[in-house]
Amino acid sequence: MRTIGKLAKYLDICVETIRFYERQGLIEQPPKPESGYRLYGETHASQLKFILKAKALGFTLKEIESLMSLSSNCAEVESLGLQKLQLIRDKISDLKRLEKVIQDMTDSCKANQDPKTCPIINSLK
Repeated sequence: MRTIGKLAKYLDICVETIRFYERQGLIEQPPKPESGYRLYGETHASQLKFILKAKALGFTLKEIESLMSLSSNCAEVESLGLQKLQLIRDKISDLKRLEKVIQDMTDSCKANQDPKTCPIINSLK
């Protein structure tokens, strides 16, 4: 059992991050005893680790909430994972298109013979 400060330090996050997840309903706030300090158990630490790992993989808080509620339904979790994978693939495709446009623009600068004009600036006007 840990206080919120010790739990935050253990997980290398801010106390406000834990409070935020409590407000979002992702973790339950433990009851406040008469001594005044809420104590967080291993369940809280495990839930927070899950949230942090899922966020690192790019899942939104809404998606994480779904993952947490579906933890025993592998087919539904797989479906959520496949949806996320498609979003990632779409973003990669968009980034590749953007990379090509920026590369073409910078290549046009290399070929530019007029030092008073910039093809990138001109294309953005």
